[in-house]
Amino acid sequence: MFFDSHAHLDDDKFNRDRAQVIGAMEGAGISLIANIGDDLETSRKSLVLAKKYPFIYAVVGIHPHHVEKLTESDMNELALLAEEDKVVAIGEIGLDYYYDNSPRDLQKKWFKRQIELAMELDMPIAVHNRDSNADCMEILKKFDIRKIGGIMHCYSGSVQMAKEVVSMGMYISMAGPVTFKNNRRGIEVACEIPLENLLIETDSPYLSPEPVRGTRNDSRNVRYVAEKIAEIKGISVEEVAKQTMENAKNVYRIK
Repeated sequence: MFFDSHAHLDDDKFNRDRAQVIGAMEGAGISLIANIGDDLETSRKSLVLAKKYPFIYAVVGIHPHHVEKLTESDMNELALLAEEDKVVAIGEIGLDYYYDNSPRDLQKKWFKRQIELAMELDMPIAVHNRDSNADCMEILKKFDIRKIGGIMHCYSGSVQMAKEVVSMGMYISMAGPVTFKNNRRGIEVACEIPLENLLIETDSPYLSPEPVRGTRNDSRNVRYVAEKIAEIKGISVEEVAKQTMENAKNVYRIK
């Protein structure tokens, strides 16, 4: 029923009970999951999960936190990983000026390089953007993203920016924060952006939605995101589930 378009089930927080958590997905109405890498190691782990579980797909890429020592040799390995059948996108890539774990010039360099790789491989991108709106949009606009498609993961920007992102052929992905009572901007985005341009995600094990905020998140909780969007738009949860499933399968090219 639901497609969690962005999760990290390979995260160490699932080491104790990963198999049990994943085994509970079908009973909770979770039909498909995109598991996202954020460095080469987690990209490899994502692929292992995707090969083990038919309903899990892998996304491989290098998060801006981890680009300081990145090399072209790493890009070659990433390209090889991306050739695997269960890999559906390059990500999560982008910019993070909140933590600044890597120098900003290197963040921008490797964001561009990974978009170039995605263009070369004809694969969509999953974009991380935190406190870097201007630079992120400037870089994205240098490319014809519509040719490959993409996702602005865990969107936290304005409605105006969301409309720009959609005009570039990308989807807006809503996560747990849209359920937070004080998140007026997220609610406005969910209201104004057409359902045809939205995805739902957990970013698990992070960003648990209400009413499970403060606990470890997992893909089963994506239903709370869907329920909130349904409430905001005045439609059924089933309609949100169906359309976001179609959207995610479209951008990830899953038949």
